[in-house]
Amino acid sequence: MSELFQDKFSERVNEQDHDLIMRSRKSLEISGVKEVESFDNEEFLLVTSMGYMSIRGQNLQMKNLDVEKGLVSIKGKIYDLSYLDEHAAGDKAKGFFSKLFK
Repeated sequence: MSELFQDKFSERVNEQDHDLIMRSRKSLEISGVKEVESFDNEEFLLVTSMGYMSIRGQNLQMKNLDVEKGLVSIKGKIYDLSYLDEHAAGDKAKGFFSKLFK
């Protein structure tokens, strides 16, 4: 995890801020992560302070996880980032979760 990212968020342990830093679609640093719901080399599903977040790609790996500070760092080829908000997405989010938890 980059020093800038870690320094910037080190004082926000209990805050609900949610920020992303992506570098060349090869590395992603995320703050405001409440829980890592699931992950594999093609998809991460995170619970953030802004809702569920899906990260899809190829050869994805968790580089760093700091549960106390809510920081996650992922490396690999990133293809897609999306928020799964049931209130805004309606049936699309429900469809995703029904497939996920079958």
